[in-house]
Amino acid sequence: MKSLFVFAAMMIVGLGVFGQSTESKSSETRYNWRIRLRGVGVMPQESATIGVIGGDAKISNSFIPELDFTYFFTGHWAAELILGTTRHKVSTVGSDLSAIGAGSNASVDLGKVWLLPPTLTLQYHYPVGKFNPYLGAGINYTIFYNADQGPVVKNVDYKNKFAFAAQAGIDYDVSKRFFINIDLKKIFLSTTATVDAANLTPAASPQLSPVLGNIQADVKINPWLLGAGIGYKF
Repeated sequence: MKSLFVFAAMMIVGLGVFGQSTESKSSETRYNWRIRLRGVGVMPQESATIGVIGGDAKISNSFIPELDFTYFFTGHWAAELILGTTRHKVSTVGSDLSAIGAGSNASVDLGKVWLLPPTLTLQYHYPVGKFNPYLGAGINYTIFYNADQGPVVKNVDYKNKFAFAAQAGIDYDVSKRFFINIDLKKIFLSTTATVDAANLTPAASPQLSPVLGNIQADVKINPWLLGAGIGYKF
């Protein structure tokens, strides 16, 4: 993923130089900058491979405000930086906790966690009249912070990760500077979660402590982000 980030950065720099060299030849884009404020529904498409206790992951949907900035190198090529943060409830489902007397098809409340996923995409725009549809692809880096382990386990830790992002959307001009926007993104995000459940070990079974104290899960989050909002050109 780091190589994708470097590639995206090189593409943006190259397009910037190209855009500057052709700026005097084209008046297709009057305003180089666009800013949007969107309401975004974040819908994880989660799955997981969980060690020791098995089962799967369940991650709640979230609805957030999102701010993004777009810079046009040319009339068709642009880069967009997307800023927002989400909070999700996390749990396991169908886990085998029979070793501690809690059933073989149990759910474990793993509390809540905040995600900060700044995303940079390179976009191709094809304006037609007042409509400006676009496609984009780029790099995401998700930071997990303020994790609350919930009422069951001792601690939960999430590993920050790079991910690939793809998007499609459309702007519709309502005036020379203002427009409305609809945008759909897919972030192919995975993480490794480490759950410390040593506190669940029965006193009569201390041999289980090292096992339950280090449960790892490879979690695919892969969220869809559907947003709509307003924008301003400058």
